[in-house]
Amino acid sequence: MTELTKTLELKLVEPNAHKRQKLRETREAYQRALQDAFDARCTTQPEANDVVVNYDLSGYAKNALKKYVPQLTTTYNAGELHDDHPVRFTNEGVRLDHKPENAIEWYVKIPHHEDYHLWMPAQPNPEQRDWLEALQAGDATMGESRLFERDGTWYLHVTATRDVEERSEVSAEERTPIGVDIGEASLVTVCHRDDDGSPTAPELWADEGKTVRRLRKTYFTATRRLQTRGSERIAESFGDDVWQQIDDVFHRVTREVVEYAESVENPVLVLEDLTYIRESMDYGDFMNRRLHGWGFAKLHAQIRYKAVEKGIPVETVNPRNTSKECHACGEVGYRPRQATFTCPNDACWMSEYQADVNGAINIADRYLSGESHSREHMDGDDSAEDGGRLTAPQDSQADADTQQETLGTNAS
Repeated sequence: MTELTKTLELKLVEPNAHKRQKLRETREAYQRALQDAFDARCTTQPEANDVVVNYDLSGYAKNALKKYVPQLTTTYNAGELHDDHPVRFTNEGVRLDHKPENAIEWYVKIPHHEDYHLWMPAQPNPEQRDWLEALQAGDATMGESRLFERDGTWYLHVTATRDVEERSEVSAEERTPIGVDIGEASLVTVCHRDDDGSPTAPELWADEGKTVRRLRKTYFTATRRLQTRGSERIAESFGDDVWQQIDDVFHRVTREVVEYAESVENPVLVLEDLTYIRESMDYGDFMNRRLHGWGFAKLHAQIRYKAVEKGIPVETVNPRNTSKECHACGEVGYRPRQATFTCPNDACWMSEYQADVNGAINIADRYLSGESHSREHMDGDDSAEDGGRLTAPQDSQADADTQQETLGTNAS
């Protein structure tokens, strides 16, 4: 096992005037405390505590300062501080929440001062969604976080750590690609080719697909009725319960997908690149909502981080026509039924095939064609410097009214 640490990047989504003011107050109080402790040349945590204890900051920020200031005063080679030091919080201070039913899925709790915090919608770096999923599931641990503003936009960096298996030194050509097809009928389908090139050992999670469809239909129907009656809080509570049930299904299925991969010699899991899937989603408002909410990204993220924990590489390929082409001859066919693929090529040995398995094999074959690219970086700690290198729920107490407004705005 090896320990992998990454800095997760989140952009806070358009804070209103009230929240911006609270963020500025936190930053100003933090920087005053930091400057005073630095000027006092505090070299121990007790010395730093004597300075920062009187500032109107959360205990999470004060505790971070107590650790940070002695490092500054003993190693910082400067006569004065820069003005752009980010606000630091210890690992207990920041909390993530996931609302997959909302247009903005991720929310973050940021401490303001004692017994007062801000819940804010956040947009993560899309390449790091699997790490957020790992944190949310408790499969990674959160470290220190840093809050800062740049060009009028607020950002949060969160350090995350998890243990992963050592990757075996096997070339791409020696790997066995396992195609992973995610759909609405069968939630997930996996398959690979054997040594003779024949599709073998397909596994489908069709019952789980039915379960998730039923839960989502129940959610949209019930919450619409509750909202019509003005029962917003009941609707929100009901929605949380339904989405937790869906998440439980997702976690079980993705765990079993990785177990399938472990049973194959030198596996590589091959997923469809979500960038292309999103670009092709233009089926009208109703169908787009169904596809967007189906959980492609969530399932991808869970498969990726669970595979990485086991030392199994994950690659992505362009999904163009993976569900339309025959895996045997490449001819574009059709689906007379959801689960059936028909090849129109009379010379092909395959006339009909299970549609999801056909798609999974095509996805695996894209890896063999050399067009895949890795979505997981295993290069150790990529932590950003203080306040730098960023590529791109609801408040307590007085901010409760704003909280409800935010939820209403973001609800899908």
